[in-house]
Amino acid sequence: MKERLKEIKNEALEQIQSAADEKKLQDVRVYFLGKKGQITEVLKGMGKLSKEERPVIGQLANEVRDEITEALESKQTKLEQAALEQQLKEESIDVTLPGRPVQAGGPHLLRNVIRNIEDLFTSMGYAVAEGPEVETDFYNFESLNLPKNHPARDMQDTFFITEELLMRTQTSPVQARTLRKHEGQGPVKIICPGKVYRRDTDDATHSHQFTQIEGLYVDENIRMSDLKGTLNTFAKHMFGEDRAIRLRPSFFPFTEPSVEMDISCKICHGEGCSVCKGSGWIEILGAGMVHPNVLEMAGFDSKKYSGFAFGMGPERIAMLKYGVEDIRHFYTNDVRFLKQFHGV
Repeated sequence: MKERLKEIKNEALEQIQSAADEKKLQDVRVYFLGKKGQITEVLKGMGKLSKEERPVIGQLANEVRDEITEALESKQTKLEQAALEQQLKEESIDVTLPGRPVQAGGPHLLRNVIRNIEDLFTSMGYAVAEGPEVETDFYNFESLNLPKNHPARDMQDTFFITEELLMRTQTSPVQARTLRKHEGQGPVKIICPGKVYRRDTDDATHSHQFTQIEGLYVDENIRMSDLKGTLNTFAKHMFGEDRAIRLRPSFFPFTEPSVEMDISCKICHGEGCSVCKGSGWIEILGAGMVHPNVLEMAGFDSKKYSGFAFGMGPERIAMLKYGVEDIRHFYTNDVRFLKQFHGV
């Protein structure tokens, strides 16, 4: 049995040394050390040995097993190292290659237009005021000289939540709330940007949700000429120094007198073309002198204070400034459209 154990050891060490991969090495392990392996077969014959021989053979068998196990572990480590080196060689990464650029986003075109308008008016001393989008009927209509059943309400058909709560149709309620906070003491000089809602059918020029910026300036001795100068400054800032403006009489319940402001067409420079429908002018916003009733309802003495207000849609400003033909482009999140205006 001693000779057989020595033969097993030598044979095992030779096969371990020649094993080319981990699968072959595992086969060697099972063949010599498994439950039905060569050492186990030798140990089955220990029952025929004398009491004196059993400890000697048992010790020798353990030594052979330990030596084979050690050889297997050593070979396993070498094979794993060789496999790792081969993998690193085949999957090598050239760290000198430049990294892939990360595509950076940018502000939405409407956000840029609104920020541009805010920057202009804050530089002129206006504060930015905000208010709730879910508004009361009083602030959205009645405080703006639009009592219940007034026919002018039809132009601002909106989404009512209850009889007294609705989605605001304009940012004018922010003006009414701000006037009341001043408790009849001027000056009040604000712009009010934000989302508004109307029951419009969505098409190229209409949307049930859009943005609006309104402005309000109330103080002593505010005149129509102050309004015209402000709007002229705005037009030249947004559309260029060569743009002219004109004011046309109009009607708004919360201003008197009321005007529509047009800017000269940038395509034909006032000569008339398809863009301006042959008139040479393009409508841009509404404005007027604050109606005395609006001032009185907010607690201001209309004989002492006067003011002007104006309202514009950033979507329309952006469409005219950048040649966007459909208002829905602003809201469909088409990256191909939005990427055209990064950095403007």
